[in-house]
This record gives sequence, C-alpha cells and structure tokens, in this order.
Amino acid sequence: MSGLDVKVASLFNVKGKIVLVTGGGAGIGKMIATGFAQNGAKVYIASRKEPQLKEAVAEISAELKSAASPGSVSYIVGNVGSKAGCDALIAEFKKRESKLHVLVNNSGITWGGPYEDFPEEKGWDNIFNVNVKSIFYMTAGLTELLCKDSNNRDPGRVINISSTASVDPRSEGALSRPGNGTWSYQPSKAAVNHLTSQLALKLAPRHVTVNAILPGVFPSKMTAFGLKTAGDAVFIANQPSGRYGTTEDMAGLALFLASPASAHVTGAHIIIDGGARYGVRPEYPTKL
Repeated sequence: MSGLDVKVASLFNVKGKIVLVTGGGAGIGKMIATGFAQNGAKVYIASRKEPQLKEAVAEISAELKSAASPGSVSYIVGNVGSKAGCDALIAEFKKRESKLHVLVNNSGITWGGPYEDFPEEKGWDNIFNVNVKSIFYMTAGLTELLCKDSNNRDPGRVINISSTASVDPRSEGALSRPGNGTWSYQPSKAAVNHLTSQLALKLAPRHVTVNAILPGVFPSKMTAFGLKTAGDAVFIANQPSGRYGTTEDMAGLALFLASPASAHVTGAHIIIDGGARYGVRPEYPTKL
C-alpha cells in the first residue's frame, strides 16, 4: 500500500490532457469541452459551423478566467458526415498535435418525418453517417495518437455520446413534431452502444478505453423544439429528479471517464437522465 494516492485531486485529474470534441460548438459537446478546459486540459472543438465555433471558444475562454487551473480551447472546422470529412478533420488535428489523450465523439443529428413517407437520404443515410460511421472513422483514424501516451494505469480514452433513445423504442413523442417520428435516430444510437462495445474490446489490449454516455433530456438544439412547444411541465413531470440535465452533470461524467478514476472502466453504457427511464416522477407525501 506504500505510495497509495486516492485523493480526489489525483483520481480526477485531467490537467495537461489533449482533448478533441466533435460537435463541440454547442449543446452537450460544449458542456463537455467547458468541463475539460476549466480543469486544465488542452481542448479542441470541431464542427461544420465556424461562427458557432468562434462563439463557443470565446464563451469558454471567458469562463476560464475564474478557473483555478485553466486549460485552453481552440477550434477546427470539419464535417464528420463522411469518411472523407473525418479523414480531413483528423489530418488537420495531426498538424497541430502528435498525440491525443481523449476523443469525445459527440457529433449527432436527427430527422423527423411521417412513418409512411420517411426519406431515405435525409432520414436514414445522413443520420447513420454522422451518428454511427463518424464514430468508427474518427476512432480508427486517431487510434495511433490515442496510444502514444497510454498504459494500463492511464489509458487513452474514447467517449461516445449515445442517448437514452437507444433503449427507448418510442419514436413519436413530445420531442418530435406532431405526425412525425424520429425513426432513424433511435436505431442509430442503439448502434452507437454496440459499436462502443466492439471498440472497447478491440482497443483494450492497446490501453485505450471506450465508453458511452446515454443522456436523457439536456437543453440543446436537438431538444429545443419539444421543450418550447410542450413546455417544461411535460418533461419535468417525467423526471424523478425534478429537473433537466445540466452542464455540471454532463461535464462531471465526462471528466470521470477521462480521469484516472475510470482507468479500469471500458465498454460501459452509462445512462444520465435523472431516473427518467423509470417513468413518471412519484409524488411523496409531505407528512408520514
């Protein structure tokens, strides 16, 4: 037991780590990027929209002024909707860094349409290209860099952002427009879960962990329509925790999966939904 170090500052330390977050300009990706940057990591965020990336970098950088051990954040413009796009993003990243400690595959899109007339290209092909194929191509293309500093005590990390939709067969609900369903989104996220397991098995001998985060409702562009039209009460009523997910919730879980505390965790699919998967929030009596 000599030299044992289980202090929080050591177990959850990500200072100096190099992190790439796809889809990092907004929503969950931005939440995760903020968490890493505020805890001393060197963060790159990537997406198609440069104005959005510039705005995110400015906002995250402003928040770093009050951080105890701030890292940094910068951006790379890239489109992961095809293998060629993934390859181009990887090539640009390699111009800047010779190693990578944490890859967060966060880019994701959805499409809503009627059951009887759901489009093939926009409804199915594009969704699987971004939500599933990009995870494979980004991970495969960056595996060499993820292995540069990895060992069985401090492995390289891949964090895939899935969704509780991956374990929920309902495609029509409050988050989609009336008469439409997100028929391809749920299957794409279920595929993310299985791909996470495949990659975890493949990369474990090379000292790289691969885990999936399955968020419930977090405020983002993807949930904005449902939250606006249905209203907070509809969603809160189904949240045993009585609230949505927050930046602190998402950043905290991502930091755990990238820190020494989770070095022996791989192939996990971690739900973070405040208990929403268990159904309607129970009403407890005020007096027993």
